[in-house]
Amino acid sequence: MTTLVFGHKSPDTDSTGSPLVWAWYLNEVKGVDAKPVLLGQPNTEAAFMLERWGFDMLDIIEDVADDQPCVIVDTNNPAELPANINGADVQAIIDHHKLVGGLETKGPIDITIRPLACTATIMYDLMGDDAAKMPENIKGAALTCILSDTLEFRSPTTTDRDREVVAALAADLGINVTEYAAEMFAAKSDVSAFSDAELIRMDSKEYEVSGTKFRVSVLETTAPEIPLGRKESLIETFKTVAAEDGVDEVLLFVVDILKEEATLLIPNDVVKGVAEKSFGATVEGDAVVLPGIMSRKKQIIPNLAV
Repeated sequence: MTTLVFGHKSPDTDSTGSPLVWAWYLNEVKGVDAKPVLLGQPNTEAAFMLERWGFDMLDIIEDVADDQPCVIVDTNNPAELPANINGADVQAIIDHHKLVGGLETKGPIDITIRPLACTATIMYDLMGDDAAKMPENIKGAALTCILSDTLEFRSPTTTDRDREVVAALAADLGINVTEYAAEMFAAKSDVSAFSDAELIRMDSKEYEVSGTKFRVSVLETTAPEIPLGRKESLIETFKTVAAEDGVDEVLLFVVDILKEEATLLIPNDVVKGVAEKSFGATVEGDAVVLPGIMSRKKQIIPNLAV
């Protein structure tokens, strides 16, 4: 049976590219029949990556069948995975997030969770000498993943190893990192075609803090004026999204990649309190700027307080 390789729901670039990278490795190096798939529509940057490196759009799956062999990448959180994930035959997890718990497997599995900025960096290291065998498009996918997750090394999650792997891949591909990253971020910033609800869910994860369930959404952009120009309608849509998704509150952070700051939209007193307790912010009005806040994983989630 074909092994499915997938990342988290609301797939970003890493959860789109890393399944491609690892499925290639399983197929071409390990001799395992593997297929990369997605758990939702990729964001605009991930779609840019697929087109730029000549990939067809990946199949999108809703759930996994009992005993379906699979490899999970870029998450280990059951809330971000198919409903029947514990019924599937999970064979490996490759991730760079904190260990959440709640997954149950059919037997012992390979788990690699490392404090690097990107899953693709971990994969590059796991391949060892076989990484040199990657074709150009797979190297391009890996490079895009790492530049995305590090925000071209602006994110505090960036490590020396992420930088080293980017340098190696860029050299192999003959790519100017700064110019290529600018293309990626321009694609990521083009969100005009998306509804407010789609924007809120585009790069979004669910977290519970002290009994309050949050949808924590991040829009990374070099043109923050575009989503912030829709601030009122976005805030009005928070209640609908929260009700449909079974959460209490929506937290939407618009991350300005170039200024290295985030703007958190403030729809009510609950979120105002979260901003004040979590980030020491002084809130006036329906938005607050948080200087230096770039990473959901390292700066936002660990600090959330109600």
